[in-house]
Amino acid sequence: MEEIQVNQTENIATVTINRPEVKNAVTAPMWDELRDVFVRLGYDDTVRAVIVTGAGSDFCSGADVSAMGTGTGERMHQLESMRKVGDCCLALFNMPKITIARIPGVAVGAGMNMALACDIVIASDQARFSEIFAKRGLSVDFGGSFLLPRIVGLQKAKELVLLADVISAEEANRMGLVNYVVAPSDLDDKVSEVASKAASGPPRAIAMSKAMLNSSFSNSLAEALDHEGTSQTFNFTTKDISEAMKAFQEKRSPEFKGW
Repeated sequence: MEEIQVNQTENIATVTINRPEVKNAVTAPMWDELRDVFVRLGYDDTVRAVIVTGAGSDFCSGADVSAMGTGTGERMHQLESMRKVGDCCLALFNMPKITIARIPGVAVGAGMNMALACDIVIASDQARFSEIFAKRGLSVDFGGSFLLPRIVGLQKAKELVLLADVISAEEANRMGLVNYVVAPSDLDDKVSEVASKAASGPPRAIAMSKAMLNSSFSNSLAEALDHEGTSQTFNFTTKDISEAMKAFQEKRSPEFKGW
């Protein structure tokens, strides 16, 4: 059984963590595999949008901690494993494609932060979220210390991480952690709708916009304006902008090629 499944329909790829018997907990070797998948899809010009999800009724319960040891040798191994977790997070966060998290149920620990590392989060109203680390004797990881304060603010991020409460999809939506909450029966249709919209955009321009937004909290306004100017200068050299202008004049939707 493949623990990481990748399927592509037209220009939309779906990455599925396939361990439903343990709520799609991720083992140490799977972090490498996920990282490699995210990197590969980022470079694949046939892919315009990427859906990340879990098999069965859950998204991801985080790292599989059942085999973790506490001895000195195990601690050194754990540091190496955590670097792999970090590499996986960076590969997902920096992917130059629109990424969509499909959340049918549980998304906790690294699983919650994997969802937050995506650009769009779509959840069933049965989904549950938790920065569960403290209840496992752990501190936050998979980029949660970076992602959460930027999404919900520092005080709310502290509440979520330090108390490790489980929150509903509706509550996550109120906090801005989720973009859409739908009935379970509508989840796949909503994900398909958003993915199709994402895949229809100009890929090069979108990649540059995403990179600028990702770095917005570390850049000054002057730096942001400089990046915007460079990006727009590049966009004006592409055929996509000519197609956009032509489509506007012809009152039709543009068909972007990424050239």
